[in-house]
Parts: sequence; structure tokens; C-alpha cells
Amino acid sequence: FYESRRKKLESVKRPFEEAAARGCGFEEAVALLFGQKKRHFEDAVALLSGKEKEKAEESKREGQKMGWIGETIDSIKSLQIRQVLTQAVSLGMIVTSALIIWKALMCITGSESPVVVVLSGSMEPGFKRGDILFLHMSKDPIRAGEIVVFNVDGREIPIVHRVIKVHERQDTGEVDVLTKGDNNYGDDRLLYAHGQLWLQRHHIMGRAVGFLPYVGWVTIIMTEKPIIKYILIGALGLLVITSKD
Repeated sequence: FYESRRKKLESVKRPFEEAAARGCGFEEAVALLFGQKKRHFEDAVALLSGKEKEKAEESKREGQKMGWIGETIDSIKSLQIRQVLTQAVSLGMIVTSALIIWKALMCITGSESPVVVVLSGSMEPGFKRGDILFLHMSKDPIRAGEIVVFNVDGREIPIVHRVIKVHERQDTGEVDVLTKGDNNYGDDRLLYAHGQLWLQRHHIMGRAVGFLPYVGWVTIIMTEKPIIKYILIGALGLLVITSKD
């Protein structure tokens, strides 16, 4: 306590000593004292201003971190009811257009699933996991060597394999087929329903007429990790709703 008081007295006494050394009077000493206090005050103000500037820059950086999230929230807040309805109608039109295109492809190709994704490596090296196949189902008879996509009773996911045998029934003229994966050791009878030895035409969804490599990995990832699918759908919907165009 006494040390701090002594330092304060010395700081007050110093301007008077400097004034006496210069041969100045009492008024000059008082002016020196107040000038010293003024400098201290200005330094304090400058220090506070610097801190305020740092705080402002830090706030600016925090705002930049928020980035597009904040802009998206502001866009949603600024939307009017009419704009929301307009964007919702636009989103509905996009979904409807996609369904119309899919139905049109079904009619053109004659297949209930014109596009499928290879989900396993059973057809390697010809087709790899993640490839997209384009299907077509004509009325031509199915022949050995063709690659077909078929459904099996009790299985939800279609299978892409090659026809290895074709058996025509003499009494009805219907054709039974046996399939096998190119990369498998045996035929597919273990995959068929219990007691089923052949596939009939109604099991076959279509013939493979073309493919795109690796494009189907997006579908595989979204199937194996549904959270990614929901995030993408939500992001696309949000993009359409908040669009200004």
C-alpha cells in the first residue's frame, strides 16, 4: 500500500521538479502535470480502441465461419408466403418431371426398371460393383449368353447374371432359363426360391443393352448410409426453396 502511494506522489512531484529545473513557475508545473495525465488518458483510449477493433475483427471472423448457413437462414426469413408457395410448386414440378421421365422410359424399354445398379462383384470382370446397366425387354426369345436382370420370389433386390441354359417346354412353348454369375462357381439355383429350378419369363425384368461404369456408386452409398440420402434430399429441397430465380 505504502509503495503504491509513494509512486503516485513521485509521479505528481516529478512535473514540479522538471519545472523548477527549467526555471519555470507554478503554472508551468501544473501544465506539465495535466499534460502528463492527458497523455495517459489518450494512451488508455487508444488501448481501448485497439481492443474494440480486435473484438470487431473477431466478430467478423465468427460471422464468416457461419458462411452460407447464416445466408440461408436470412433467405428463409426474407421469403414471403407467395415466394414459398412458388418455390414449393417448383420443387413439386421437378419431382413430377422425374416421375414422368421414368414412366416414359418404362414404356419405351418395356422394362419395369429401365436402369439398375450392379450391387455385387458376381459379374466381374465384365461388370463391376457400382456400374449402371440400361435394360430393354423385347418380345424376342431369350437366348443363352445374354445378360439379364431378374427378380426372385422372396428377394427384394434384382439380380444381374448371365443366361447359361434355355429350356423350351414342348407342351406350352414357354421358355425356362438358368442363370449364373460370371464370377461365381455354380449356377443360381441356390438363389432361386425353394424348389425352383428355372426362371420363367415373368421373372426377367430386362436384358442389359448398355452400361456406365462406377456411376451407380452414389446409389450404393445412399443405400448403405441412409443419412447421406436424407441430407442430399434436404439440401436440394432447401436450395430450390431459397433460390431467388
